[in-house]
Amino acid sequence: MRQNRWNDKEADARVRAAGNHPADQTLALRVYSSRLIGADPDLVMHGGGNTSVKTEREDLFGVKQRVLHVKGSGWDLDTLEAPGLPGVRLDPLLEMRSLGSLSDEDMVNLQRSNLLDSGAPNPSVETLLHAFLPHIFVDHTHATAFLALANLPNAEAVIAEIFGNRLAVVPYIMPGFALAKKAAEVFDANPDVEGMILLKHGHFTFGDTARHSYERVIEHTNIVEDWLAAQSNGRRFQTTVNRNRVASDVANAAHVLPMLRGAIDRVRGDHHAGPARPVVMDLRSSPDIDAFLGRDDLSVLATRGVASPDHVIRTKGRMLVLAKDDLARGGPAISEKVAAYADTYRAMFERQNARVGGIKIMLEPHPCVAWIEGLGIVGIGKDAGAAAAAADIAEQTVEVMCQGEAAGGFFPIGEDDLFDMEYWSLEQAKLAKAAAKPFAGQIVAVTGGAGAIGLATAKAFAREGAAIALIDFNRKNCEAAAAGIGSNCLAVVADLTKLDSADRAIEQIAARFGGLDVLVSNAGAAVQGNLLELDEAVLRSSFELNFFSHLAMARAASRVFSAQGHGGQMLFNVSKQAVNPGKGFGAYGLPKATTFFLVRQLALELGGEGIRVNGVNADRIRSGLLTDDFIASRAEARGVSAGDYMAGNLLKAEVEAHHVADAFVALARSERTTAHVITVDGGNIEAALR
Repeated sequence: MRQNRWNDKEADARVRAAGNHPADQTLALRVYSSRLIGADPDLVMHGGGNTSVKTEREDLFGVKQRVLHVKGSGWDLDTLEAPGLPGVRLDPLLEMRSLGSLSDEDMVNLQRSNLLDSGAPNPSVETLLHAFLPHIFVDHTHATAFLALANLPNAEAVIAEIFGNRLAVVPYIMPGFALAKKAAEVFDANPDVEGMILLKHGHFTFGDTARHSYERVIEHTNIVEDWLAAQSNGRRFQTTVNRNRVASDVANAAHVLPMLRGAIDRVRGDHHAGPARPVVMDLRSSPDIDAFLGRDDLSVLATRGVASPDHVIRTKGRMLVLAKDDLARGGPAISEKVAAYADTYRAMFERQNARVGGIKIMLEPHPCVAWIEGLGIVGIGKDAGAAAAAADIAEQTVEVMCQGEAAGGFFPIGEDDLFDMEYWSLEQAKLAKAAAKPFAGQIVAVTGGAGAIGLATAKAFAREGAAIALIDFNRKNCEAAAAGIGSNCLAVVADLTKLDSADRAIEQIAARFGGLDVLVSNAGAAVQGNLLELDEAVLRSSFELNFFSHLAMARAASRVFSAQGHGGQMLFNVSKQAVNPGKGFGAYGLPKATTFFLVRQLALELGGEGIRVNGVNADRIRSGLLTDDFIASRAEARGVSAGDYMAGNLLKAEVEAHHVADAFVALARSERTTAHVITVDGGNIEAALR
């Protein structure tokens, strides 16, 4: 059951914060109720749904004009603020209803030309529908329950059974001018209704106050949930998006997903010139998902379509199904399934493109959602955000399908309408606003990730669009560092000196994101003491961390690279100690010198597989290796200040962690460089490699 979360104190606080202008106060209530809706993923998710409010404002000449504030493109309801509800002059919008037809481009242009703020985002593609309804507040949602209801084969009869005359029914039409006119006609014929159901699409409510319209959203949704529960022996759901990303079988997920990722990358590589562009994956599992994946009609449901038309731009209209038999046959079988999916998509595109006059350019033909028996549902996208959105929608779709099939059947829009929606220029614009970042789609693992250099490196790759996995032995520090980077960062707690810990760490990463592209092997500790006097156990422990952990991570990463089949990168934090030993640092320099050799040896062994191996030799970086106390003692011993000690290089400038991070990113960008070690030390001739 959906909870009514309206709180008068919170609403009043929004109004007070908005100031004294009545329009701003009304807009504040619109923001408040919109965020209440957006906070429940069973009502809307990922840009779906929209809200509006009608008010009055004075122009620069003091003339009052009616204004429609409607959700703008690029804003989600759960994070909506006033700028996300651009104001549009209402009267020119109402005049558009008299037109016989209106192209999408002209509609957008007319809406933008009537914005109060020319720099505001594009108003929703459903702006005219909001404008043509007479109510002050209008809410449009895609509640899970209503999607199940709206996609029933006998939806109109069921709606009448449940609601009587309380809700009007609008036939399916693509969003835009034609839908707005039709919805207005339906409302005019039923002016006393509390809301409308758009078949195959969603739910509208309206009211004179924000609270009134919002409470109708909740009430109507709960009525439908009650009815659906009665059709499925009382089965209910609390939320359809649990975001449970912990695979029930991590090892199996880590085995399967890189093979699937590689197969998809090869399809993408066939579609575009140049190297294959990787994808990121987002696995979801739960008992309900496991039960769904055991259905006898799974292959039929996979081709049935999407719960709401706008979902197609994130999930495509079909799902890839991998049965246990496919997984047992391994990579070749998975590749065959992906290739067959792509062939089917290409055939659909050719068929549909001919229907619309051959004017479209084919999008990526690979699947965006996979149903994998024994593993779960996988969202697939160009980056971690896109993969998460696809997975969220896929979880909701499973619930819609289950509820719909129990109540008479799940029958969404067909191929023609799906194609029109997927290739609708206004929807595509939502996903193509910003150019892809250089490392979008790539997965980067950083060991020693909670330390100064590791965290700086992780942040640098995250800024470039990569999904990040931070590996560190300190749980508190690791989880805090990952949280600081964001939801596209995984915290992996591991002591890499322990047997098999590297394998388990890489498994977690592959199960979470689908694979790996860049390993930044950075973990280390500076062990001090004269070699001839050092305890044997201390020396061996230094080798475990400063060499063998790097070797173990390289071995684990190489297995994922091999399964994916599209190369990869290994970047090692070596140290100037490898070539310019310091007194009392033999126990640190020896394993680092071995790691230096490891870079060259692995480059030699892995180059044929397209795997590049490079390293960084850094010196005097403030970190766990070089603490303030250590810096002070070294500076005192040399008779200089701490600042002069840290700037003791040719450039006379301190080298910081972010400079090392920049070097790692630069090496990762260097597509034709391998077996190279770059120095980041401000200039130290004694440590120069050549």
